[in-house]
Amino acid sequence: MPISDHFIQNRLLKELSTFGIGGPAKYFVEVKQISDMQKILSYCNENLVPYFILGKGSNSLFDDRGFDGLVISNKIDFLHKSEDLCRHVGAGYSFSLLGNQTARQGLSGLEFASGIPGSIGGAIFMNAGANGRETCESLIEVDYVTPEGELVHLKKSELEFRYRYSSFQKMKGAIVGAKFVLTPSGSAREKQLKIIDYRKKTQPYNAKSAGCVFRNPDCGAAGALIDQSQLKGASIGGAQVSSVHANFVINTGNATALEVLELIKLISKTVHEKTGVELESEVRLIPYKMDSG
Repeated sequence: MPISDHFIQNRLLKELSTFGIGGPAKYFVEVKQISDMQKILSYCNENLVPYFILGKGSNSLFDDRGFDGLVISNKIDFLHKSEDLCRHVGAGYSFSLLGNQTARQGLSGLEFASGIPGSIGGAIFMNAGANGRETCESLIEVDYVTPEGELVHLKKSELEFRYRYSSFQKMKGAIVGAKFVLTPSGSAREKQLKIIDYRKKTQPYNAKSAGCVFRNPDCGAAGALIDQSQLKGASIGGAQVSSVHANFVINTGNATALEVLELIKLISKTVHEKTGVELESEVRLIPYKMDSG
């Protein structure tokens, strides 16, 4: 059976996004095995099919028209204890769950992941971070499928990571797994629980959002600057600046991508006028049409 026979047509992306926004994908497929990811990327490369790799749908804003290509939902979610302090994890595995599990096992390094609603692949792609820690700090190797379908293993030293950035943002292909090395700690679980408690108290935990909208500038926290600019509660249509944490834009019901983008522009413009600071968005905008080359 040709690999394309497994593709589903017109899957609504708002059902797969933490924002709850997005039109239909022209084609959609769920991938659970690395070998299947290799076949699909090879097919897309040979047939010039534009594709987007979807983790848990956080930190992404889909177009209201959807996506004119193939959305590949990465459900590769294995977890192997390769050594006492090392974990080999599939890219589709929950980043939050891994942080919870390793902290319970008395291992430190990923406590901050608890409550971050993304996948391992997404966390590596964005070099997700919180509470003074970043994903790359515990990372030692990434399993990666090239656009041609080849599986390669990239050492952290072969990659570039910085604040909310990884080399993968300039690469085509798919992260399919990763290895993390952790350190023993008798206080890991306690630290993880404190992080979860703080996050629930200070963030719109159950609201539809893409997490923090803006990167923190060198001069301080983006949320504080937005709050200082008196933008909490500001809204355009169904998109609203959270009254709990100003660096979150939430979907109050039926927000459109256009409304979210207009609100982001308003926030950027107002903060610049009032503070002189240029904010930079960290939400990934997924266009309707994407280059297949």
